[in-house]
Amino acid sequence: MSENTANVIYLDNAATSWPKPPVVGEAMSHFLAQEAANPGRAGHRMAIAAEKMLDNVRKTLTEFIGGTDIHRMVFAMNGTDALNIAFKGFLRQGDHVITSTLEHNSVSRPLQAMADSGFIKLTRVDFSPQTGVIDPADVAAALTPHTRLIAITHASNVLGTIQPIRDIGRIARQHGTRFLVDAAQTIGVVPIHVVDDGIDFLAFPGHKSLLGPTGTGGLYISTTVDLDELKAFREGGTGGDSGSPTQPRLMPYFLEGGTPNTVGICGLGASTRYVAANNSAKTLQHERDLVQKFIDAATEIDQLTIYGPTGTHAADNRVGTVSFNLTSYSPQELGSILDDSFGIAVRPGLHCSPYAHKTLGTFPDGAVRVSPGHFSTSEQIDQLLAALREVG
Repeated sequence: MSENTANVIYLDNAATSWPKPPVVGEAMSHFLAQEAANPGRAGHRMAIAAEKMLDNVRKTLTEFIGGTDIHRMVFAMNGTDALNIAFKGFLRQGDHVITSTLEHNSVSRPLQAMADSGFIKLTRVDFSPQTGVIDPADVAAALTPHTRLIAITHASNVLGTIQPIRDIGRIARQHGTRFLVDAAQTIGVVPIHVVDDGIDFLAFPGHKSLLGPTGTGGLYISTTVDLDELKAFREGGTGGDSGSPTQPRLMPYFLEGGTPNTVGICGLGASTRYVAANNSAKTLQHERDLVQKFIDAATEIDQLTIYGPTGTHAADNRVGTVSFNLTSYSPQELGSILDDSFGIAVRPGLHCSPYAHKTLGTFPDGAVRVSPGHFSTSEQIDQLLAALREVG
């Protein structure tokens, strides 16, 4: 850890978790030194070892989310890439898609672009500003005979509130509609079971609560989705069936054109094993305790407004995320003060979720987001609260 970061109070884990467990860097360094050949592109021992590593990580991730087929675990560059693979590989001209105003731009922008071009029709259901939750009945009411996909975040990256995905998944099943879940804020801390939750597509990054490196992520496609329903978002080399003029329809390579980020995926495998071994439920409770501690004390600071649930059980349906504003400062001013004067890293602004901020009434400036993580401490929350009292 450098001098510049040794004393940083890092509370921006909703963007990227930090620090990473030491096993992540160790695994990546070992792979680079010993096995970093191109997987599936040769028959020598290093290439075989690299391919075996990829298969092992697919297996680890598939088991972690309750999946049934490791070949349906497609590696992606990040959560945004995974979502684009799903949207652009599954949706067809004239389809209707239901999403929400809680979504990150990684969901909103590709869907909006497809809607603007006339390719799909798009409906956004709203959420309650008080609870931060989407009502499944609103999703059901938005269904039409042409609805082919429901795409919903598992937890808001602005409010941290966890959405009732199992109830929404049940609605999707009842109406023969596919269900996509953006697990960017939940995978690694909130239990996910793609079968029990009725999830057809699960998109996720590796660099948040899975504690892995940036440049990693995945899209799990349930066996409920037939391969004939998909097209490749990108085409290229797969290492197999090189004589075919088109992308070979063999999963997962059908959706993985080009050389994968083997070094990053190796780190993701190490981080996922670390997360699994260190009790995700315990980590979630730790993060909720820190959020509740912040909310309990912050509500007593003059001119400070917390968004979403407040009160003694405000963190019960949250991941480790809460947003607020202090009347005397813009979010950007306060974020800079906390960073420059107190060494506290938070995230001011719109958090790539403009529709959520419009519903909350915080558009266009946004809010200040605090997101403690796996390695955050109660003392760090105390220091944040002391800083806010000083500047307030």
